Amino acid sequence: MKGKPRPQATPQQAQYAMDRMIALAQFGQQDIAARLGLNVTDLTCLGFVIEAALAAEPLAAGDLAERAQLTTGAVTGVLNRLEKAGYARREADPADRRRVRVVMEDGAQERILQVYGPFYERIGGLFADYTPDEIAVLADWFTRAKALLRESLDELR
Repeated sequence: MKGKPRPQATPQQAQYAMDRMIALAQFGQQDIAARLGLNVTDLTCLGFVIEAALAAEPLAAGDLAERAQLTTGAVTGVLNRLEKAGYARREADPADRRRVRVVMEDGAQERILQVYGPFYERIGGLFADYTPDEIAVLADWFTRAKALLRESLDELR
């Protein structure tokens, strides 16, 4: 399968386009969080809960704090809000009752997809415009860029 012709771009033009996309995504996250009755930190944490649920992996509250780079006290507040909004709940870990697991509430994913669904459909349509080899390059770039961003953020902190 041959890809469509793509416009030429310099690394500087690509970086500018990326910066603009990230800025728009940040505003979008605020709007999506508000639509779901959350703040952006809560939405980010909810994303980690969803990720764990889709992977069928248990997620301890402490693990959530580490992934979100929050204190355990801050995660307690996040979990209180996620529970109140009906997106997640805490359960005792059956292997260690001192640990608390965070699990998705029934129906939460459906509520979230009502907001995210149209966006993911559009992105799916965009990916359909690329060949498997081009998608592999995009996935590689996103993965490597995420690692570089994490490294840079760790240095800042």
